[in-house]
Amino acid sequence: MPIIPDVSQNKRLAVLIDADNVPRGTLAGIMQEVAIYGTPTIKRIYGDWTGPHIAGWKNSLLENAVTPIQQYSYTTGKNSTDSAMIIDAMDILYNEPVDGFVLVSSDSDFTRLAIRLREAGMTVFGIGERKTPAPFIAACDKFIYIENIKQPGDAPVKVAEEPQQPRDRKKAAQPQSGREDKLPRSLIRLIAQSVADLSDGDDGVYMGELGNLIMKKKPDFDCRNYGFKSLSALIKSIDRFEVDFRQTTDPNVKHPYVRDKEA
Repeated sequence: MPIIPDVSQNKRLAVLIDADNVPRGTLAGIMQEVAIYGTPTIKRIYGDWTGPHIAGWKNSLLENAVTPIQQYSYTTGKNSTDSAMIIDAMDILYNEPVDGFVLVSSDSDFTRLAIRLREAGMTVFGIGERKTPAPFIAACDKFIYIENIKQPGDAPVKVAEEPQQPRDRKKAAQPQSGREDKLPRSLIRLIAQSVADLSDGDDGVYMGELGNLIMKKKPDFDCRNYGFKSLSALIKSIDRFEVDFRQTTDPNVKHPYVRDKEA
């Protein structure tokens, strides 16, 4: 499960899709991903539908109830689709009851739009391919790579399993079979610094707060980038960190806390 920003899942989202910069056939998976973060109340896709290169979208649009917006290419070499999408976004911002936007594109032209929407208090999710320029990624509250989104009908994606709970203290003291070596050192430093930023002692930090802080620092952070299905599984694989589950007032609920053993 990807990290979800600290917002209600009942948030009303406007989903705006740049058909010129999104792979055809990924729409169903994208809409399923959007449902994790809120309810898509506006769903529009922009392009020149007279062109043969995007004509194959028809069935996906019907199946996912996405409204196509026609935008003619008035001049060769100019992307008028971007302008139409930006104008619509601003109209929605001021005239529609939405709480956030999902901008689906790999085009850096939407960087300023993402910044402006966040300045207006909107939560902005970006979805695009790994080739998406860094400025657009940084301008979003969270950025999701299309390559990480499982498409309906795909074969099951292999992800790293959460380590089994050790049966005795001797096993617990052993390193996690070298999995830490497979992770970028920059990622481990990011986690460690985030733990330090949130920690006010030696009691550890709540996993949910840690995940939100990491995502604010690195909007394209996603456990799936590293082959894990959850932040808890990723952190447990790093011997430097200790994760313990603490009882809450609900006897059936425990919250995970993270401590940096090298701090």
